[in-house]
Amino acid sequence: MLKGGDLLAKGILVERNLRLVAHIVKKYSYPGKDIEDLISIGTVGLIKGIDSFDTSKGVRLATYVSMCIENEILMLIRNNKKTKEEISLHNPVGTDKDGKEISLIDVLESDEDSISDIVERKIQIKQLYNKINIVLSDREKTVIQMRYGLLDGNPRTQREISLILEISRSYVSRIEQRVLKKLNKELNNKNINI
Repeated sequence: MLKGGDLLAKGILVERNLRLVAHIVKKYSYPGKDIEDLISIGTVGLIKGIDSFDTSKGVRLATYVSMCIENEILMLIRNNKKTKEEISLHNPVGTDKDGKEISLIDVLESDEDSISDIVERKIQIKQLYNKINIVLSDREKTVIQMRYGLLDGNPRTQREISLILEISRSYVSRIEQRVLKKLNKELNNKNINI
């Protein structure tokens, strides 16, 4: 390590190794990245490397400071990636029913309209289940419950249903289409579409 009185020697080492910084920075430069930032942070790594270099370890100064320079550059790149991935709650995420731009915080906030929407949706779901029990045959009910996971929350494919019920996949498809038409017709007066 350099002793406290070797400031002149430290300055000379930094000056003479600035080309090393520029050489290493070339490996990490890419479009959109300010090369001056990389050189600045690389120079910080060079200074840290010179300050912490120990001749008793048997490693050349250039090898050691190269690793220090690269580490500083990589830390900068990692920190920049983390900040780019952060999302603000005020960033726009889409538009509402009226075409107005909404942000993530708008979506997360709870208001009376969203509560009324939830209540209305629950009423519609209850009406749908009532119609399923009244209008559909047992086989139709079984197919639609399995297809949309109405009993266990595990929707199944038409092929899976055909294997369970030991009928063809195309027959399952026809039953599903017929059921959806029946339910739409029954619920049409209530403006519920499936």
